[in-house]
Amino acid sequence: MRHQRKTIKLGRTAEHRKALLANQVCSLIEHQRIKTTLAKAKAARPLAEKMVTLGKNGSLHARRTALSTLRQKDAVKKLFAEIAPRSTNRNGGYTRIVKLGQRKSDSASMAFLEWVDAAPAVEEKPAKEKKAKAKKETTPQPASAPAPKEEAKAPAQTEETKAPKEEPKPKKRRWFGKKSEGDK
Repeated sequence: MRHQRKTIKLGRTAEHRKALLANQVCSLIEHQRIKTTLAKAKAARPLAEKMVTLGKNGSLHARRTALSTLRQKDAVKKLFAEIAPRSTNRNGGYTRIVKLGQRKSDSASMAFLEWVDAAPAVEEKPAKEKKAKAKKETTPQPASAPAPKEEAKAPAQTEETKAPKEEPKPKKRRWFGKKSEGDK
């Protein structure tokens, strides 16, 4: 039985797991929010919370302890300068896990790991811009719409008359050792 065995192993050796979680926390510090699997988010959360607690302490010893864990000077600097001061009013609970559902490829549970005190991240705008562009392109233009289509057909016909089309070579397809008709 695994009573009081808190470590989530993630199918990795201890060194690999420590490096993975340190990199996850550094990415969280840099980007304010990361998208990862639910198991990795749950494993990285306690480490991120401990790093913020060290940042709130602010001593040289705390900075060196964080540097020995995270192994990235820039991340430690940003942690102590920006993230920890934001969380001075909190006594824990610096991160949040937002479940996203299943990943299409392997059906793994995905989640966002983000800071609670971070400014809300907006990722919806690029999708809206694409929709707006698509709507602009699909809106019918009453007088000018038929004319460009006719002009587009005319140059295509002249290109056909200039150079005859060559037939593409049949693709060689093998499927479980069976030959297709084009491979004869």
